[in-house]
Amino acid sequence: MRYLFLLVTLVLVSCGNNKKVETPLEEGSTTTYYLIRHAEKDRSTTDNPSLMAKGKNRATHWATYFSTIPLDAVYSTDYNRTKETAAPTAKEKSLTIQLYNPDSLYDAAFQQETKGKTVLIVGHSNTTPALVNTIIGERKHQQISDTENGMLYKVVIPETGETVVTVEKIEMGN
Repeated sequence: MRYLFLLVTLVLVSCGNNKKVETPLEEGSTTTYYLIRHAEKDRSTTDNPSLMAKGKNRATHWATYFSTIPLDAVYSTDYNRTKETAAPTAKEKSLTIQLYNPDSLYDAAFQQETKGKTVLIVGHSNTTPALVNTIIGERKHQQISDTENGMLYKVVIPETGETVVTVEKIEMGN
């Protein structure tokens, strides 16, 4: 009888502890990169030009565009035109612009540092699509025309599943 009591007690204890413990999904399991080219530059100089008035307006427009999108970081190459394009958005988000070398941006350290985050990367007509190609591992996107400053590439890398790239032209309001 004592063994039967012990057996019933063990069965009841194990059945009573049959709660499912759900592990919440890790926050930030999706990495999102927004990549843009710098805004319109002053073409009267070739020595590290700044933005012209239209470019400054576009930079402000980008800040408005990203105002409802949570960003964890803003990256820019070390040129006046890219830093000036990134500045209004970084200021809006209270972020410091992080400088990068486009030849080595998407290395293992960068991937680990930005994993699960949403990041804006400001580059150039050749480096922006090249970086998208590096991220997706295929040569799909061509250099942006030198007169095009409104292209937005969004690369979404889920923890599991396929990476999705969307490309759109963002027009400035008049």
